[in-house]
Amino acid sequence: MRKPCTTPPKARLSHLSPAASTNASPPDHSIHDPVLSTLGEEQCASLSTHLQANLPADLRDNIQLILVSPMRRTIDTALRSLGWLLDKGVPIQAHAGWQENSDKPCDIGTPVPELEQLFPQVDFSHVDPVFPDKTSEAGALYKYNRKAILARAQSVLADLSSRPEKAIAVVSHSAFLRQGVTGYWYFNADYRIFDLAEVKQEEGQDPKYELKQWELTKAGGMGLSWEDAVEVGTYLPEETV
Repeated sequence: MRKPCTTPPKARLSHLSPAASTNASPPDHSIHDPVLSTLGEEQCASLSTHLQANLPADLRDNIQLILVSPMRRTIDTALRSLGWLLDKGVPIQAHAGWQENSDKPCDIGTPVPELEQLFPQVDFSHVDPVFPDKTSEAGALYKYNRKAILARAQSVLADLSSRPEKAIAVVSHSAFLRQGVTGYWYFNADYRIFDLAEVKQEEGQDPKYELKQWELTKAGGMGLSWEDAVEVGTYLPEETV
């Protein structure tokens, strides 16, 4: 049963998953921070056309910020799929909280100074200085375990809740979005739209946030993703001592 909310939905969010990358077929997790494949670039072009034609006007015209995981495949997906927003002056910021789950090379980012050279359009000034570390104590928030991922998910939702923008486009990763944030599947270059609200908590408890998906994107906005929901935290490893 859905818990009551203390506040009405504060922001509308479009969560996009990255297009196909060069490590995707066949899967090769040893490739460090892979770039988009030719197929991925084609998927971005289709997604861009679809979003401009099919996003409801009250959402499309009120997106005031793009947040993107600071990994090469997500940044490239954002620039190619949401370039029409950038052309209108919508800012794009990299945010380490939206990076992918695992600590395999394919899910470890590139140092920010290198990214700034590759993607000068993106504002990297807000990226957590610990990025791309995901294994040391300093990078504890980004470790690959259930506790850390669920805490990070609540952290990014709290950040979204505190922002003044009417609507925000987030370009993140399918596993983090499914297992940590939304509980829904994302196939390459698909998207879902949510309203964000704060969940009622007992006095003294930390705030928690939940997302209510629009019926419009129950199979993904592109119609590519499964409708089945999954419990957040499913199949994530437990913290090791």
